[in-house]
Amino acid sequence: MKDPLKILKKVRQIEIRTRRMVTDAMAGHYNSVFKGQGMDFEEVRSYTPGDDVRSIDWNVTAKMGHPFVKRFREERELTLMLVVDVSASGDYGSRMESKREYAAEMAGVLAFSAIRNNDKVGLLLFTDRIEAFIPPQKGRQHVLRIIRELLFFEPQSSGTDVKKALDYLNRILKRKAVTFLISDFLVRDAFRPARIRSQYTELYRSLTLTDRRHDLIVIRISDPRECALPNVGIVTLEDAETGRLIEVDTGSAQVRSQFVAQNRKLRNDFRATLKKLGVDSIYVENGEPYIAKIREFFLNREKRR
Repeated sequence: MKDPLKILKKVRQIEIRTRRMVTDAMAGHYNSVFKGQGMDFEEVRSYTPGDDVRSIDWNVTAKMGHPFVKRFREERELTLMLVVDVSASGDYGSRMESKREYAAEMAGVLAFSAIRNNDKVGLLLFTDRIEAFIPPQKGRQHVLRIIRELLFFEPQSSGTDVKKALDYLNRILKRKAVTFLISDFLVRDAFRPARIRSQYTELYRSLTLTDRRHDLIVIRISDPRECALPNVGIVTLEDAETGRLIEVDTGSAQVRSQFVAQNRKLRNDFRATLKKLGVDSIYVENGEPYIAKIREFFLNREKRR
């Protein structure tokens, strides 16, 4: 059984770090990037030069004898959904922390940015099954619960099925939500190229559908050691999610080169396909200062509005 005091300490550390980042580095960006769900009527007032003529209320204008315009304000409240991969590959990390811990801190920044703007935050944890769903709510205590689950939830499975997670999200959320999908996108049977292509094809369809229903942003987390093989002779590698074993001669320059080339191609194809589909994405490497990547994304998105 996990020590409650250690859990509380870790959650508190994440809160302190992420709230400082929200205050110092993210102020204003979140609010300016994401739009509300619609427009609420505010008032009717006299027309002044510069007003959009399309906003003229012709009924009131006819009664009063001079132009009046309708004023609306944006319905600000949003729902932010964090859809996070907690499969076994997330427990790996060649730096100070695992990919899962790295994802939890990044999600914390996004969650605190949301509640700072009085938005709701929800959480969906998945492997190759739906592990946990926390409905969107407001408030600091709710966000602390989300961070706790991100860090310490113990999944029942080890594989990854992003499509299943997105299908579930599309069924359960009736209103449009800002959705951050956080995963390393490492697929099952990673040693079988044909299987990889098949899984990515299914994934792209699901990403496209979700992006139509929600405001989807993909965050792909990688680790430096996943892209290269060290020269340590003959080793047996195990897929953390499937348990599949394969013997590899890392002493072979050709083997190491093929490994690097395959991983680079997968990542480049993934990035190019999401761009083609019009799905927004952020790419981060475990251990790097992710806040700069998120800010860059927000700034680029502001320019497109």
